Order: sequence, then structure tokens, then C-alpha cells
Amino acid sequence: MLPETLFRLQLVLGYLACLLCFANYIWPWLKSMDRVKAQRVIATLHSFRFFGLVFLLPGVVGTNLPASFASFAAYGDFATGVLAMLALLTVRLRPLFWLFVLAFNLAGVVDILVDYYHATQVNLPAVAGELGAMYAIPIVYVPLLMITHLVAFYLLVRPSARQTAE
Repeated sequence: MLPETLFRLQLVLGYLACLLCFANYIWPWLKSMDRVKAQRVIATLHSFRFFGLVFLLPGVVGTNLPASFASFAAYGDFATGVLAMLALLTVRLRPLFWLFVLAFNLAGVVDILVDYYHATQVNLPAVAGELGAMYAIPIVYVPLLMITHLVAFYLLVRPSARQTAE
């Protein structure tokens, strides 16, 4: 099987596996929480996105990993992670908390979409082996991140239980 085909297949299966896991285990749990607690759970997951800086670390990724992809992915993840941490740190200051929740989700979705664009432009699937140990990030971690961003947006616009009871 060609590397491009294998990478694309694994990416699709990564989304499918994450959706199945999310639908069966995580979504029922998040739905049972109040909006703030659910957003804190999502922000906690995204606070680890500082790890994306590893795309810049020689020896962890291959020397032929396109720099245009690696740099944007690394710094986009880093910015999203910092914004998620700021959301967690400001939970008691609700206007700031909600601002950072919106900010890290917007930054995170833009990061992932632009990363997909860059990956297409540099034909990343053809050199997927250059991801080295980080191969699991786009296959396993990114689908979970994108799904939780979409859920976070849904939770932001969903009426709270208090509003629906009135």
C-alpha cells in the first residue's frame, strides 16, 4: 500500500474511532455537566497542545518534514494550548473565561484547518514517515481535538438547562 493511501486511510479511521468513542463515552458524560464544567474538561484536553512544539524538534521528526507545515502546526498548537490554559486559570472570572474558551476554540479550529491545507499543499501523506514519532498526532490526537472543538462550539450556543426550564 502506498504511504499516501495508508496515511489517508488511517486519518479517516482515526476520525471514525474517535467519533465512536466520543459518542459512546465522552458525550453522555459531557452532556450531564453544566456548561462551565464541560468547557473546563475540553479546555483541559486542549491545554496539552503545547506538545505540538515537538514538530520543531530535530530528531523527533524527520529532516525532510516540510518546514512550512511543521512551523505553523507547532505554533498554532502552542497558541491554542496557552489560550486553553488561560481559560482554565480564569474560570472564576466568567467573562474572561468565556472569552478564552471562545478564543482557544477558534484558534484551534483555524490551526487544524490550516494544517490540513498546508499538509495538502506539501503532499504530507507522501512523506508521512517524516512525522516520525509524531505520526500518531494527526491520526489519533487531531481527530479528538477537532471533535471536541465542534462540541465546545455546540455547548457555547446550546441553551443552558436553566434557560430551557424557564
